[in-house]
Amino acid sequence: MKFATWNVNSVRLRQNLIADWLERHDPDVLMMQEIKCETAAFPADFFIERGYASAVVGQKSYNGVATLVKGDRTEIVTDHLPGFDNPAARYVEIRTQGLVFGNLYLPNGNSGGEEGYATKLAFFEALTARAEHYLREETDFIFAGDYNVCPAAGDCAPGALAPDDALVRPQTRAAFRRLIWLGLTDALRALHPTETLYTFWDYQAGAWQRNSGIRIDHALLSPRVAERLVSVFPDKDERAMERPSDHVPLLVTLRDKTEG
Repeated sequence: MKFATWNVNSVRLRQNLIADWLERHDPDVLMMQEIKCETAAFPADFFIERGYASAVVGQKSYNGVATLVKGDRTEIVTDHLPGFDNPAARYVEIRTQGLVFGNLYLPNGNSGGEEGYATKLAFFEALTARAEHYLREETDFIFAGDYNVCPAAGDCAPGALAPDDALVRPQTRAAFRRLIWLGLTDALRALHPTETLYTFWDYQAGAWQRNSGIRIDHALLSPRVAERLVSVFPDKDERAMERPSDHVPLLVTLRDKTEG
C-alpha cells in the first residue's frame, strides 16, 4: 500500500494540482495539512469524483487537516489530539486497512512568544502520550504530517533557518527524539540515513532555486509497520509546478501484510 503526507497550503487553491498528483501516484491514503478552509467548505465532492473519501477537520483561513482514503467511506477515530487542549484544527485520526493514521499539523512555535512555543511542546507531549497508548495496545499506527521540526543539522540547508528558530531549538529536537526512542521509525531516515533530502522550500529569497530547503514533513511508523517499509521519497518535482505549495508530498510504500 502507498500513503503520503502533504502540507498543501490551501486545498481549494491547489485542488487541481492535488488531483493530478493523485492520478499519477494513486496512493491509498493522502494526509493533507494547512487546508485553510472550514470543514463545510472542503471540496469533498471533488475528491469523491476521483475515488477518495475524506475525513476533515477544518478552520477558517488557517490550519486544518484532511485525510483522503481510497474508496467511498472512511472511519474517523478522533477529530482532535487527545490531551491537547487547543481549539486549532491540527489533528485527525482515521482507521483503514488495519492501520491507524494520525494526520498532524504541529504548531510552528515561532509566534506568540514563549507561550506560543509552549503550545508546540504541549502538542508533542500529547502526541507522545498517544503513541504510548497505541504501543501499549499493540496497535499498528502511522503518525505523519507537518511536524515543524528539523530533527538534525542535515535536515536544514545552511542559513535556511536562524539558530534560535523554533524548528531547530534543542527542546524541539528533543521532543521529536522522544517519539523515536519510544520505538517509532522515521521512515525517510530508515532508508536514506545520510542523504540530503528536503520537503519544504520557502517562497522567499530564491530558496527553491538555491535548494535552500528544510525537512519538516515526516512519517513515523510503529514497529510492525516499519517492518513493512519498502520505499519513501519526497516528491521534489511538485515544487517546480505552477503555483505550488511550499511543501512537497512525502510518499511512502509499505508491503502488504500478506507479503513476506
